Amino acid sequence: MKLGILAVGHKLPEWVAKGCAEYIKRMPRELPIVVVEIKPEPRGSKTREQLLAAEKVRLQASLHGFSRIVVLDERGTDLSTLQLAARLEDWMREGGDTALVIGGADGIDAALKQQADDTIRLSSLTLPHAVARLILCEQLYRALSVVRNHPYHREG
Repeated sequence: MKLGILAVGHKLPEWVAKGCAEYIKRMPRELPIVVVEIKPEPRGSKTREQLLAAEKVRLQASLHGFSRIVVLDERGTDLSTLQLAARLEDWMREGGDTALVIGGADGIDAALKQQADDTIRLSSLTLPHAVARLILCEQLYRALSVVRNHPYHREG
């Protein structure tokens, strides 16, 4: 099984890229994380719906090969680290590659959200997309450490 982070956006700050790389490096070979950067649609005079529709096409093209789609959205289920670990453990037991989708500045197309197997949120706070990517990488590593009883995560 592999985890894919499909993120609309590019040109991450160096500190975000290094942070993500560190957590990705820590993942075991049997559960790698791959990051796929999706080019954001140029804003220009396009409506929000046009922007989302164009990004949806790019996201859907990148979703091939993933059997599970999890969308990150501010209206998604709020999970604790232990709940995310339980979700990760279920995904690992069920098998199949999992895509975690981070939308662009305007979010994710409603039709793509409807296709998702699950919708979760990282925080009730509004996060810059680069920071959301870094937090997601860290939380996936942390969730795996819970599943494997590794001391990285300390509860209490």
